Amino acid sequence: MKLTVFDTAGKELRQIDAADEVFGLEPNRSVLHQAYVAQMANRRAGNAHTKSRGEVHGSSVKIRKQKGLGRSRQGTIRASHHVGGGVAHGPKPHSFAKDLPRAMKRLALRSALSSHAGNGSLMVVEGLNAPDGKTRTIQNVLDALGVQRRALVVSGAHVPELTRAARNIDEVKALPAQNLNVVDLINAHKLVMSEDAVRACEALWGGVNVKVQRGRAKEAAV
Repeated sequence: MKLTVFDTAGKELRQIDAADEVFGLEPNRSVLHQAYVAQMANRRAGNAHTKSRGEVHGSSVKIRKQKGLGRSRQGTIRASHHVGGGVAHGPKPHSFAKDLPRAMKRLALRSALSSHAGNGSLMVVEGLNAPDGKTRTIQNVLDALGVQRRALVVSGAHVPELTRAARNIDEVKALPAQNLNVVDLINAHKLVMSEDAVRACEALWGGVNVKVQRGRAKEAAV
């Protein structure tokens, strides 16, 4: 897989080779969807709580006698059909967490990266940094690259100055390669990476970290 490298002024410099198993595979849309849903579900607090008829304040005495009045049968004032009564079958605190196998998580990340590379929305930038930590620096780089919509800026390692410079720009997020996730990758219209970030992604999710498909283990061994 060939990726074009740009400078901070938006000029093409050269092309680099990237691992096909990370940036050049056919995206697995089904796994991408499962990973996206799982990550969004894991963000939910799940602390919604409504009071049942046993938890609300009020008397438990029967409102009126059962027979003889010609009116409906009623019990306690705390029943759910009374104003101020408990909620029937309301939400209670519980976990929405979904778990995915490690192989599926890695496949989803590789699929998202490959989708950006295949669509031309992945840009590798040489000298992607903001040593002064100023928002204007990274904004000028994005303007030179023609980035107008939601962007994800990825560095090889954690760069505090780059993170600080990007966080003041609407719809721009800066992350180190090790913190890449499916939701941020899918939501981003442009993926701006340094060459170190590309190599870090290859080390994290390529090579020996790629699970061999069933039936091809012998072929891989040969």
